[in-house]
Amino acid sequence: MPCASQEKEGISFMPITEVLTKNARLYPDEVALVEINPSFEPESRITWREYSLMQPQPGEPFRREITWKEFDKKANRFANLLLTRGLKKGDKVAILLMNSLEWLPVYFGALRAGAVAVPLNYRYTAEEIKYCLDKADCTMLIFGPEFIGRMEEICDRIPKVQHLFYVGEDCPTFADSYNQMISFCSSRDPQIPLTDDDPGAIYYSSGTTGFPKAILHLHRSLTHAMETEQAHHQQTHEDVFLCIPPLYHTGAKMHWFGSFMVGGKAVLLKGTKPEWVLKAASEEKCSIVWLLVPWAQDVLDMIDRGDVKLEDYQLSQWRLMHIGAQPVPPSLIKRWLQVFPHHQYDTNYGLSESIGPGCVHLGVENVHKVGAIGKAGYGWQVKIVGDDHQPVARGDVGELCVKGPGVMECYYKDEKSTNEVLKDGWLYTGDMAMEDEDGFIFLVDRKKDVIITGGENLYPVQIENYIRKHDAVKDVAVIGLPDARLGEIAAAIIELKPEYEMTEEEMNDFCTGLPRYKRPRKLIFADVPRNPTGKIEKPRLRSIYCGESLVAQQIEK
Repeated sequence: MPCASQEKEGISFMPITEVLTKNARLYPDEVALVEINPSFEPESRITWREYSLMQPQPGEPFRREITWKEFDKKANRFANLLLTRGLKKGDKVAILLMNSLEWLPVYFGALRAGAVAVPLNYRYTAEEIKYCLDKADCTMLIFGPEFIGRMEEICDRIPKVQHLFYVGEDCPTFADSYNQMISFCSSRDPQIPLTDDDPGAIYYSSGTTGFPKAILHLHRSLTHAMETEQAHHQQTHEDVFLCIPPLYHTGAKMHWFGSFMVGGKAVLLKGTKPEWVLKAASEEKCSIVWLLVPWAQDVLDMIDRGDVKLEDYQLSQWRLMHIGAQPVPPSLIKRWLQVFPHHQYDTNYGLSESIGPGCVHLGVENVHKVGAIGKAGYGWQVKIVGDDHQPVARGDVGELCVKGPGVMECYYKDEKSTNEVLKDGWLYTGDMAMEDEDGFIFLVDRKKDVIITGGENLYPVQIENYIRKHDAVKDVAVIGLPDARLGEIAAAIIELKPEYEMTEEEMNDFCTGLPRYKRPRKLIFADVPRNPTGKIEKPRLRSIYCGESLVAQQIEK
């Protein structure tokens, strides 16, 4: 392996593929996965289940489902397909698919074949796809119809990739048809021996500082994510999990792992419109829904406007709403619990480097601490350190560090970057945090996002949380802009709700509730871009507005 093994503490686990075997044995004919694509909803007011019995358009079914037995067989067929193409244990198999019924069987099939699964972001450009395939030494790739154009651009420039498999109709000439070939493969488990210390998956970072880093996780990380999620939210076999975020990201899949552990059904919803979320939760009897901040805001806004009426949906079984992937405004959760008073609420903190959810965890019993990310999660340790790597005093701001069985093995083929963030088994997250008198951790901001203005440290999240309290504000991002006198000034990019208008003077008046040094010096009313996992794209905002600021400074000179 190209990087040194890190010391792992905690619990010993079995490979996660064995959980699929167990579910197929215990619940063979029960539904495991449902795929819903609301874009193809018929105009008539029939249920999705009724529609699924009709003849859908070729290749575009509105609702599909598979049982645990079918899930297990599909995974085995793909594993055997890979093995017939010469795959060796430890080879890398890239997955470039939109959320679908094929995604998870393909993922587990790769693992069962002894491969390292490499999920790719569906937003990647052709050159980013090529970079990631090269970086991870991928020898095989499976992709869907949305990516034909991008693959055409690079298919003759990825020499390490020996086999391309295509999922869908009308297979391009440069690939092999997954649909056709898998039907000839055995549905028996190939019985490739796996251990907790075998490489399991490579996930890519968000790529906020250039091309993304390749994050290598062992099988123990995958299993620990499942154990952690189930310990935090106590999923039962009867729970139904609504999955909306992209499966290439650790967050969505690892939260599903908690339901996977107990053989609970999952619903893959291909769309984020509030009415689709509520309808899916209602008709599929979903009890657990993981949302991102903007989606939760959209649901509340549509309810407030009267565009959707809760009495039109059956939601009494919905017991848990939890949010992760980015700081959660306390005002949002207070609004949510007013509208859904019977819901449990939770938030989880995690990174791709710490296998997604739960290294820090609030807990449903701690709703009085809304705003905090919580305490150390199941099987995890945390500490907050200063620049000298020593723990800071309670109440002081420092860098959050985590340690546990879910910490990555390394950045693949990047020893320098690995050594920068892994120290004595601790992962230095790059997030600034503080611990209150009760031991709860509050996320202050990304270390690189801290704004230093006139010698004072400004933490954008604190300013954003304040501005979001205004009824007219849909979203906000605070970034630093260059300033000749102060070094940097805080600029707030504010996205208003469609039905509201606002002037700079009105927002400045509202911000007088902040200490003077925290008030934004510049206000910009514009859209706030977020990536598919809900994180604000601050590098993109800086490239837009910092460039403009520098030009303005040159003109003034």
